[in-house]
Amino acid sequence: MLQRETAQNSAQEQVLSWHTMPIVSLPGVGCLRPVALRPHLRARFQPRSLPHSLSWRAIATNITTMALRFAQRAQAGVLSGRQQAPAPVVRVPCANPATRRNVSQMAASGALSLSSRVHQAPVVRCSAAAVQADQQQHRTAEGLQAPHGDKLVNLMVAASERQAVIDSCTKTIECSDRNACDVELLCVGGFSPLEGFMNQAEYDSVVLNMRMTNGLLFGLPIVLDTSSEDVQPGDKVLLNYQGTAIAAVTIDSKWTPNKPLECLKCYGTSSLEHPAVQMVAMERGKYYMGGKVQGLELPSRVFPCASPAEVRATLPANADVLAFQCRNPIHRAHYELFTRALDAPNVQEGAVCLVHPTCGPTQDDDIPGVVRYRTYEVLKAEAANPRLRWAYLPYSMHMAGPREAIQHMIIRKNYGCTHFIIGRDMAGCKSTISGEDFYGAYDAQNLAGDMAGELGMQTVPSLNIAYTEEKGYVTADVAKAENLTPLSLSGTKFRQMLRGGGDIPEWFAFKSVVEVLRAAVKEEEEANN
Repeated sequence: MLQRETAQNSAQEQVLSWHTMPIVSLPGVGCLRPVALRPHLRARFQPRSLPHSLSWRAIATNITTMALRFAQRAQAGVLSGRQQAPAPVVRVPCANPATRRNVSQMAASGALSLSSRVHQAPVVRCSAAAVQADQQQHRTAEGLQAPHGDKLVNLMVAASERQAVIDSCTKTIECSDRNACDVELLCVGGFSPLEGFMNQAEYDSVVLNMRMTNGLLFGLPIVLDTSSEDVQPGDKVLLNYQGTAIAAVTIDSKWTPNKPLECLKCYGTSSLEHPAVQMVAMERGKYYMGGKVQGLELPSRVFPCASPAEVRATLPANADVLAFQCRNPIHRAHYELFTRALDAPNVQEGAVCLVHPTCGPTQDDDIPGVVRYRTYEVLKAEAANPRLRWAYLPYSMHMAGPREAIQHMIIRKNYGCTHFIIGRDMAGCKSTISGEDFYGAYDAQNLAGDMAGELGMQTVPSLNIAYTEEKGYVTADVAKAENLTPLSLSGTKFRQMLRGGGDIPEWFAFKSVVEVLRAAVKEEEEANN
């Protein structure tokens, strides 16, 4: 247990004492809650995200260092006392009057600005310049977001070397759709800094701690599965997908995973009612394998998937880049969300948004990836918005809620994004039996916010948008405050109208998107007849 330290005369020493331990809260950037250092509250701190070697005292020290860093920047004039929202803050709860006086003296000298909105806690607020200064630390020489681990991986071998790599393989494995997505993202650097499938040590570390063995954050394990008894460490395996040799992997680790534990840690449940638990238990093979990968040829897809390097080449230097993740067709409300996000308080002028849908396997009842791709293409042409960039991600969704939010942020960081738009119940799913949600509505948002600072990113929570008769799309709080008349259309009703040929209002869906979806419904019906 942390011991209470004796308060000293200086304000800096007062901040270091236990009863004034600062709460560093960075909305949209990151948040650390030292209140959880108290033994009876430690469970609230997401311990799975911390290395076992990191002591609670070390955590407290890191938090205090962050607080003092903000105070020093305030003294240097980098921080602003303006009451901006959502502004990064450092709150110093003070039960001791002497401490409160010392912090007040710091405020009077310009080091802190006081706010009584939260438990009368003094607050340091960061200006946009301070946030921008932090972001610059995470940029490359070209002015783009630094990749995860500061290394953008490219595992593709030269064309002249492909046949030699193929000839050196001693075993062959046919990849599933999910395997192929993982192979592609490994090869092009979407999973940077990984250079292959995780070995057992890396797998265990990510499952238990949400971190690699070097301490780097990673949301979900990346492994190659098999039921083959023949493949052993030391073998070089050729990976085929739909008749094409896409990669070779040199096996250095093979083990029988504890799948229930993996699911419990990664998905929060080991119940087969969760779609990803079903995937792990019923689709994946008996063994997992790790090893370095050599890319031979990317999978052939109807939807072209630009690599991180290719996407980065389209992004403006020294500008904020927002990522919008989705796995369904984009309707009017979605479009409003990511275009309005460009004007969020923690987004700088001149920002662009990368609309980056996943087109790999998702849930069984989702619209097929090819159909989704067609809807995105017609919308891209219809919108013709110069502040948008469009690309497609060959990623296999796990519906892992909070953990998957971290995985998506890491991937989008590798594609050059500085901000991540995150909505309610991101990557969430329901029980296949009861229909109940596996995650809370804001679980993913909260964990993403907590880890954003460490990732060198910011989060932009999705606005709650409503369409009204009087003013069109407005935020829900405006609709309520002005007593506007909201209009709504359920997903079930929308699907019925698609199949029945009913007129779908253009405030709900883009006409071009509706035409693609109706064509897909017609193709499905003809195929079933």
